[in-house]
Amino acid sequence: MRIAITGSTGMIGAALTASLREDGHEVVRLVRHTHPDESAGERHWAPFGEPDPKPYEGCDAVLHLAGAGLGDKRWSAAYKREIRESRIHGTDTLSRSLAQLAEPPKALLSASAIGWYGDTGSTPVTEQAPAADDFLGSLCRDWEEATGPAEDAGIPVAHLRNGVVLDRSGGALARMLPFFKAGIGGPIGSGRQYFSFISMTDYLAAVKHIMGLTMAGSMTGAVNVTGPLPVTNRAFTKALGHVLHRPAILPVPGFALRVLFGPMGGELTGSQRVLPARLTDSGFTFTTADPRSALRSALA
Repeated sequence: MRIAITGSTGMIGAALTASLREDGHEVVRLVRHTHPDESAGERHWAPFGEPDPKPYEGCDAVLHLAGAGLGDKRWSAAYKREIRESRIHGTDTLSRSLAQLAEPPKALLSASAIGWYGDTGSTPVTEQAPAADDFLGSLCRDWEEATGPAEDAGIPVAHLRNGVVLDRSGGALARMLPFFKAGIGGPIGSGRQYFSFISMTDYLAAVKHIMGLTMAGSMTGAVNVTGPLPVTNRAFTKALGHVLHRPAILPVPGFALRVLFGPMGGELTGSQRVLPARLTDSGFTFTTADPRSALRSALA
């Protein structure tokens, strides 16, 4: 198949590109710079431009992962606007572009996040739960709604509500590793908040599973892409310390996170016990469900 991917240079996009190519698929890397390397499978797309169907011609599926990183900078008012615009405007532009194709793709998988649910405490939630009324909840709601033009054109759309994807090359785990390797890692805040994670190994398999079902028209709408065994932050950091053979007892106070990350610090100390109900019900099998196996896979 020919599969187009936005955000292909990010941690998840790069891993998906490599994995899909290993499976024998042709991957079109959609890039923003104006001189794409066609020999490397690149095509130019403009998330803030007018709709343009050309980059997606001949594609069987599109994976839309692009957007300003949630953890890249402090959440100033300006950066929060950038986060929203990069996701909502970019998704709308892409969706309207796909809607113009004479032969549209058989599936659009558009990234979202478990930030949809807000702080759920110790209560487990599935895809049926409503969006929270905080920044991330409203962002995810509007982000998912931005695929409307593609859905109206009859393109099957799945919203990937991603949990914390564990990989040593980036994301939350890469930020934690230096502290834990130095023996100064530990739980964040109280440590009682739930942490919904998935190993990159299971994530890649899950996305391929969802893509196949979406192309068949049997899995559209929201899908939680996270593991089946969310644990407390204290349990997760204990598992990380065990895998690294390092102590994990020094707590990181919540106020320190707020100083470092601004409003995002409050999100990091929140609790999300999110279950992948639709993945599980569809017959998907996780191979690294518990935190120790997920971490061993991420650090291999």
